[in-house]
Amino acid sequence: MNVQIRTVHFEADTKLIEHVQNKIKKLSTFHDHIISVEIYLRLDNMAHTVKDKVAEIKVYVPKHSYFVKNQTKTFEEAFDQAFLSMVNQVKRQKEKIMA
Repeated sequence: MNVQIRTVHFEADTKLIEHVQNKIKKLSTFHDHIISVEIYLRLDNMAHTVKDKVAEIKVYVPKHSYFVKNQTKTFEEAFDQAFLSMVNQVKRQKEKIMA
């Protein structure tokens, strides 16, 4: 599984990168044919609102891809919520394939 973490408009500290990597490792337990994962952590302060931290996750598997996006006040919270949505998408799709 190829994992790419990209930050836009800021430099991520090692604590945030480790948090993201630890969570993404768990994704392989829900789908065993993941080709690659792209994570975008973006600072979106165009509107100057409290919810200006954006986390996007793209997961590529054979013949399909998944995408989730979440925006909250911290990167950890945005990523965690996006990760939970991604897990739900992957589980639902795998159940459809198994049925």
